[in-house]
Amino acid sequence: MVSSQDVTGTAGPVPRPRGRPRSFDRETALEKAILAFWEHGYEATSVAGLAEVMGIGVPSLYAAFGDKRSLFGEVVDAYGARYGAFRDRALAEERTARAAVERMLREAAAEFTEPGRPPGCLVLHAATNCTTPEVEASLRDRRRADIAAVERRVRAGADAGELPPDTDAAALARHAGAMIQGMSQQARDGATKEELEALAELAMRIWPRP
Repeated sequence: MVSSQDVTGTAGPVPRPRGRPRSFDRETALEKAILAFWEHGYEATSVAGLAEVMGIGVPSLYAAFGDKRSLFGEVVDAYGARYGAFRDRALAEERTARAAVERMLREAAAEFTEPGRPPGCLVLHAATNCTTPEVEASLRDRRRADIAAVERRVRAGADAGELPPDTDAAALARHAGAMIQGMSQQARDGATKEELEALAELAMRIWPRP
């Protein structure tokens, strides 16, 4: 039997060769997965289809991203950072709650109709016909969190005197959420940026004045 000392001339274990490096760029593959889920939704997007559009084998997909549900969780997080952050920016950067929601709706009109990528919102479209309870609950929680963030901003605006003290912050927040959801679906049905901007303008007419 040949010992490690016989091979190397020194005592100690022989280092094992490292595994083969990944033959694909993980971020590029993730972006392709985002577009696939965005276009087709969660249920209609198969693992085989994902592997094909990502340009990797199914074993490589599982090794790099886990199962379909794990990959989708990462996709939703990446989508929020890359394409959905306009909501949080509007709420954080505008001086008033009204200006924040108006900006959010106008930017939604632009984001949902941006050429070169699927229309509408991935988080909303992926929930269509979703029969996987964990995924359905996760997407529902995200939608509720978005509405809650708007409600907090509206309450802060009422407290600051931007809106009447009896403003129904919850109703205004749900109205904004309903507009976002409706605009997403209309974008998927072919509505243009200008048509969605007109909806956003109409939506803001219900806002109370101080």
